[in-house]
Amino acid sequence: MRVEGLSALVTGGASGLGFATARQLADRGAKVVLLDLPSSAGKEAAAQLGASASFTAADVTDTEAVSAALDTAIAANGPLRAVVHCAGRGGDRLRIIDKQGNPGDLDPFTEVVRINLIGTYNVLRLAAARMSGNEVLDGDRGAIVLTASVAAFDGQIGQTSYTAAKAGVHGMTLVAARDLASWQIRVNTIAPGIFDTPMLARLRDDIRAGLAASVPHPKRLGHPDDYAHLALSIIENPYLNGQTIRLDGSIRMAPR
Repeated sequence: MRVEGLSALVTGGASGLGFATARQLADRGAKVVLLDLPSSAGKEAAAQLGASASFTAADVTDTEAVSAALDTAIAANGPLRAVVHCAGRGGDRLRIIDKQGNPGDLDPFTEVVRINLIGTYNVLRLAAARMSGNEVLDGDRGAIVLTASVAAFDGQIGQTSYTAAKAGVHGMTLVAARDLASWQIRVNTIAPGIFDTPMLARLRDDIRAGLAASVPHPKRLGHPDDYAHLALSIIENPYLNGQTIRLDGSIRMAPR
């Protein structure tokens, strides 16, 4: 599917992986809507990308708000052909039981799964419903890119909630691709490793340097543009479907 002239929506588009993806889409001639929380810098981010970009506020777990955002994108830019879902949150680094043997709090686990897994499924189902009415273009009605994490495969101690959510995103990828194949809608997932995003920017420089050194090659943190480059390649490649692609410099995370 050609990116030029494409109508696309990027969740989590105000910063990090989402903003880099929206920027590369806009640079390649796509018309892109950035979806992010009302409290985000989404308006400012869209303004940086020029007239081909706009912002709409929504929580990805809110069905009405996401539906309205998708409809806004279609009204402004035409049939929605591509969705890249980057919105999510980190885990809480909680142990299953504490040092006294007490069970961990269930509420943080529920919240991480609600945002990262339920939110992903909400965006997937609502976007696919809109794409199903598109005419077939270059063999597809649409392409959806989800975001998991290497934690889906190499979850570390304290990452139970985050790993469960991201493993769920990986698990739904092939099923979703098979389910939506009759509609000519492709679904793929990117599983990033250690990326230089605003969440990681809060760490001390020495910790960041240590994380970069742990990557076999290249020995650096992932750049958001690395993610964006792969997301656009997935959209463009008509034979890529049902895959979770690790983007991690071949890192395999230690237990802690």
